[in-house]
Amino acid sequence: MRRIAMPEDGIETLFGSLDDNLRALESALGVRLRTSGNNVVVVEGDTEDVARAEQVFGQLGDVLRDGYRFTRGDVKMAAQLVADDPGVALADYFLRGTSRTVGRRQVSPKTPTQRRYLDAIDRADIVFGVGPAGTGKTYLAMAQAVSALLAKRVSRIVLARPAVEAGEKLGFLPGDLQEKVNPYLRPLYDALHDMLEPDRVERLLERGVIEVAPLAFMRGRTLNEAFVILDEAQNTTSEQMKMFLTRLGYGSKAVVTGDVTQIDLPTGRVSGLVEALKVVASIEAVVTVHFDERDVVRHPLVQQIVKAYERFESPSPAS
Repeated sequence: MRRIAMPEDGIETLFGSLDDNLRALESALGVRLRTSGNNVVVVEGDTEDVARAEQVFGQLGDVLRDGYRFTRGDVKMAAQLVADDPGVALADYFLRGTSRTVGRRQVSPKTPTQRRYLDAIDRADIVFGVGPAGTGKTYLAMAQAVSALLAKRVSRIVLARPAVEAGEKLGFLPGDLQEKVNPYLRPLYDALHDMLEPDRVERLLERGVIEVAPLAFMRGRTLNEAFVILDEAQNTTSEQMKMFLTRLGYGSKAVVTGDVTQIDLPTGRVSGLVEALKVVASIEAVVTVHFDERDVVRHPLVQQIVKAYERFESPSPAS
C-alpha cells in the first residue's frame, strides 16, 4: 500500500461527497483507493498504475496548495484528462487561464475538449465545433464573441442560424419577419442575456453592434472586424455554407457549430456542414474540434442518452 499526503485546505471537495470523486479517479487510474484523514491510500493496483496514481495525486495536491478550489466536476475532469493523456500536466488546466470573466459571467471549460475549443477560438480565425447538444459549443463561442467585443478586438458580433430548415421557408408562420424568426434565434438571445445585462443587450442590438439574424441575411455582405457565429450549421445547404464562409472580411473571426447527427434537411440534400468539414480538412489554419457524449454538461442522464442513441444508430458488426 502507498500513502499519499494531501493538503488539508480544499480536501473535502477534492474527495467529494462520500468520496465519489475518488471513484472516478479509481476508474481512470486502474487502482483501488481509500482515504485516511488527509491521506489517500492506494490499496491495490499494478506497479505502473500505482506510480501513476502517486503522480496524479501529487499534481492535485500542488494545485490545491496553489490556491485552486475544486468544484464538483473538476476532479472528474481531471480523471478524464488522465485517462486521455497519462502525461498531462493538470496545473495547465486548473491554474493557467481556465476561467474567463465574460460580462457578468465567469466562464470555465468543464471538459478537456471545451478547453481545446476555447484555445482554438483564441488562435484560429475559423473554427468548427461539431458534436451533440449540450456540449457547450454555442455557449462557449458566444462567450468568446462577447469577450472579444468588450475587449474591442472586434467591433461587432453577428449571430446566424438557418431558420426552421435549410430552405428557411417561413411564410406559413404568423406575424412579421421578426416574429417569424425569433423563436429559432431564441437560444442565441438567451446566451447573450446570460452574459450581459438585458438593457445593455438591447442597446447593442438597437445600434447593430450585435446582430442576430437568419443565415439568408448574410448573402452579399462582407463582414469586417466581426466575430461571426453560425449555429445549427448541420441544416445549411452546400451553397449556404460556401456563402457563409466567404463572407469573412479583414479582422474577423468565424465559429461554426453543429451536430451532424441532427440534420433536418430534406432527403437527398447534402448538409453544408458535412461537406465543409471535408472541404476544409486540408487547410491548416481552419481548426475543427469534435465533441462527444463525455462533453455533455447538462443533466447526467443526457450523456447516457447521447451514448445510447450512438449505439442504436451505429450499424451492428457483421456476425
